[in-house]
Amino acid sequence: MLLSLIDAPKKRHPFLPARLGNVVQTCSLCLPEIKETLKTNQWLNQLRGKSPRTKKAIKNIAMSMGARAMSIVCNLLIVPLTVSYVNPTRYGVWVTLSSVIGWIAFFDIGLGNGFRNRFAEARAKGNDLLARQYLSTTYFAIGTIVMLVFGVICVLNQYVDWSAFLHIDSSYRDELKSVFAILSAFFCLNMVAGIFGIMLTADQKPGVSALINGLGQLMSLIAIFLLTRLTEGSLQNLATYYAGVPVIVMSAASVAAYSTYYKDFAPQWSSVRASLVKDVLTVGIQFFVIYICLILVFQMIMLVITRELGPEAATQYYIAKKYFNILYMVAAIIVTPFWSAFTDAYAKKDFAWMRSTVHRLEQLWLLCLAAGLLMLAASGWFYRVWIGSSVTVPFALSVSTLLFVESQTIGIIYMHMVNGIGTVRLQLVTYVLIALVSWLGMVCGGRLFGVCGVLVLPTMAYVVQAVLARIQLGKLLAGRAKGIWSR
Repeated sequence: MLLSLIDAPKKRHPFLPARLGNVVQTCSLCLPEIKETLKTNQWLNQLRGKSPRTKKAIKNIAMSMGARAMSIVCNLLIVPLTVSYVNPTRYGVWVTLSSVIGWIAFFDIGLGNGFRNRFAEARAKGNDLLARQYLSTTYFAIGTIVMLVFGVICVLNQYVDWSAFLHIDSSYRDELKSVFAILSAFFCLNMVAGIFGIMLTADQKPGVSALINGLGQLMSLIAIFLLTRLTEGSLQNLATYYAGVPVIVMSAASVAAYSTYYKDFAPQWSSVRASLVKDVLTVGIQFFVIYICLILVFQMIMLVITRELGPEAATQYYIAKKYFNILYMVAAIIVTPFWSAFTDAYAKKDFAWMRSTVHRLEQLWLLCLAAGLLMLAASGWFYRVWIGSSVTVPFALSVSTLLFVESQTIGIIYMHMVNGIGTVRLQLVTYVLIALVSWLGMVCGGRLFGVCGVLVLPTMAYVVQAVLARIQLGKLLAGRAKGIWSR
């Protein structure tokens, strides 16, 4: 269906069908290699042990691979569509504003991740009633926060001059106010709808969550493609369909699931327990502080680039990040099931399985490193086929982005395992210290070395976090963790 739409007659942007056709052709040529890579049976066969926990993880990895493959293709196709629809400069503004809006997700003050650990613990102990109470309480708490946050955003949006804030032409002022309001509304709704996805992941079913997210992205791609055919370039339209369609899909899936398979866990007012909020926040508030620091260190990248180097530079970085982020997405697919699996294993004192899993996931990173070098060698050719000549990505930026993504990948491997155990105090202190110097470090790096300089500090932050997390895991699994290493 999607290919037939791409080949359909077009009134605007006559070069798009050919370019998108090239992207589809490129993806199809890459699929055999991707399939062969995913058959890295030497590694996967090692992972296929007799442990039911491992078998469940493998099942979810396989399911997530299919869903993420669809997401990757959708992401690759959306970029040239949107760049052409709103032009490269406005696209840079769009991705920067989207990045800023993404900060809203962290206003759940860690309730989402705290709930994830508590729900998994309750299920591991067979206490389904408590699990349901955690779910209902989390919906209530996050829903309350969302209403307050959205109210504050609506007031602030009346007074903030986004064009001045982003250092861009004042002609964008009114349009950006409207876009900010639309994105804020859907991101707030997504915070509530996304609890269902968190619950699936906590129940060791991240593959199902990935399938729902992939379907949302596919529907969003179709909607945006139709926009390019039927309307003139509009950031408001782009914001509505890009952010709105996935929320609708996730909401519909959650309603259907709570009516059938998860009927016994369906959120109810009678299951809300205010006393459980504190229990969730015991771990959740630490996640909240960590994620605030992550905003200051990583979510500021796009903002610094736009303010210091212009929206065109932001577009260049975004394209390079989208390309190399495929590595991160694949790693995240494999690693995600092990967060809740580690919660389950730690509760049951299954340290042998945990040590074995750490070793195997480290082997995963070595595969990502090798794959990244191959992607770097092919990057120039891929950009030309994918984006065409409208945007040029310097090779030095590709190298810097690859280093950033590789550091991010090894970081998430260790971070997911530590987060599953719930000992995040060391991680919290590390990110707080890095966050204190993040803005100044990235601005100075950008002024001295351009976009590549902006990426130096975030890359080093993930490297430091990964080294410390690996040491912490060793201590925890050997029973030698004390002080900050055990909190």
